[in-house]
Amino acid sequence: MSLYDRTQAYEQSTSLAQESAMVNFVKTTYKFFAASLALGTIGAILGLMNFETIMQNRWVFFILEIVAFFGLMFSKNKPGLNIAMLFAFTTLSGVTLVPLLGFVISKNGLGAVWQALGMTTIIFGIMSIFAIKTKSDLANIGKMLFIALIVVVICSLINLFLHSPMLQVLIAGACAVLFSVFVAFDTQNMLKGLYDSPIDAAVSLYLNFLNIFVSILQLIGILGNRED
Repeated sequence: MSLYDRTQAYEQSTSLAQESAMVNFVKTTYKFFAASLALGTIGAILGLMNFETIMQNRWVFFILEIVAFFGLMFSKNKPGLNIAMLFAFTTLSGVTLVPLLGFVISKNGLGAVWQALGMTTIIFGIMSIFAIKTKSDLANIGKMLFIALIVVVICSLINLFLHSPMLQVLIAGACAVLFSVFVAFDTQNMLKGLYDSPIDAAVSLYLNFLNIFVSILQLIGILGNRED
């Protein structure tokens, strides 16, 4: 075998190994993502089953969710602990959805929640496929997405004092669009190998899914048919 053939064989072997590693990374990411969705759902169901307790202590659970999130961020490089913090955070994120879920269900029925979940799943799937199929490099919109996120956060904080339903509709609509684009952006980053671990990638995907779901729930709750 010539030196050229050996070099070519080595390059092919390296390429196959890298591709295999990426496939395993993506599979593991989506396993953690699916588990996160399942635990978030369980948290929401348990919360609805104990609705009065959650409503009386909703700020406690919200603070616990924030603590779990920061714990997850600080335990990225600690195998085992990062998984535990991921599952704690996602479960608590489901629990803290209870006030919004209760509002939507009381005004529009349980079917509205399923409608929001279905729409979120469809949007997430479409944007994920777009990220895989597109030839465009979405890294170019990273700064723009970050700026848009800051604007949305500022507007959300302002509306905590204004309590304007119409402003909240605009914020929710902007969030639904913004995090839909984030799905494609983060999916492409995952495929590029820009995440340190599957846990990091799964967190990003979960937060995108959660924020789209919350935004749609808010839109349905505010704009949907209400029972007098």
